[in-house]
Amino acid sequence: MDTFIDIALSLTTLTILELVLGIDNLVFLAIITQKLPKHLQRKARQLGLTLAWVTRLILLASALALTQLTKPLFAFMGWAFSGRDLFLLGGGIFLLAKATQEIHFELDPQASSEINIQPKKNHFFLIVIQIAILDIIFSLDSVLTAIGLTQIFWVMAVAITIAILAMIFVSEPLSRFIERHPTIKMLALSFLILIGTILIADGCGYHVPRGYIYFAMGFSLFIEFLNSLKRRRQR
Repeated sequence: MDTFIDIALSLTTLTILELVLGIDNLVFLAIITQKLPKHLQRKARQLGLTLAWVTRLILLASALALTQLTKPLFAFMGWAFSGRDLFLLGGGIFLLAKATQEIHFELDPQASSEINIQPKKNHFFLIVIQIAILDIIFSLDSVLTAIGLTQIFWVMAVAITIAILAMIFVSEPLSRFIERHPTIKMLALSFLILIGTILIADGCGYHVPRGYIYFAMGFSLFIEFLNSLKRRRQR
């Protein structure tokens, strides 16, 4: 029988981990929703994060089936691939392709304007579908982490709910900040390429601790902050 202190520690630790693991999701969300009209951006972000919440709860409810995803399905050139590996590979390739496409649009605005000719309603649902696809990929590691920390369903559900609510609150200022600073947007797209590469590496059996990723992101943001400070003083 778990004591109150054990449950409280599990809930606190899991909530913090869920927030940390949600950083890459937030960056993708902030970038992709900027292609929508202003009045639809907030709705798309909230809908995307709500989908993430529902997806994670569904995955938690099927925890037994989820643990089976770590079992090898087949081997190729000496590498064994499980269902989880295939999810990560697919998500990494999708993220690389999407980030590269967005960088191309940033460098060639004419190409971006041609894409945005399509009806706004269809464009909105296309972006929501892309968010949902990445939510499933990002949710997989998040839920596996939750299962590894505790077996109490309601603790995992509460931690995930708190993390999603915090992400909804943070997504608005983060999106506005990226929109106001074009160099930060390009840096964020570079982060997405980095995250996509890490997902592919994980899918191939080469696990890279997330701490290295967040250190690289933090260091890059610090350098960009120094550059921004220098530009302000030069003005």
